[in-house]
Amino acid sequence: MSVSAVRRVLAAASHSSHDGGARTWKILTFVLALPGVAVCMANAYMKMQAHSHEQPDFVPYEHLRIRTKKFPWGDGNHSLFHNAHTNALPDGYESSHH
Repeated sequence: MSVSAVRRVLAAASHSSHDGGARTWKILTFVLALPGVAVCMANAYMKMQAHSHEQPDFVPYEHLRIRTKKFPWGDGNHSLFHNAHTNALPDGYESSHH
């Protein structure tokens, strides 16, 4: 469906009563939304493939990773959704097995 055909469908739906509303949204879903999602997925996949998976150097900034009291789970030093590869502890990254 071309852009002009979509405009015609939308223009016709706006001038009539609410009879063609479901048909208009169905067309918009298949013509715009699903291809848009596919393009976004392809973009994310290509960026993921080009991304370097190395850990950045640890810089011990004083204003980051401040622990005034322990977390109530585990050893008290790891956040609830801690990822050893991407989240550093106050004294640096955990040893990596990658």
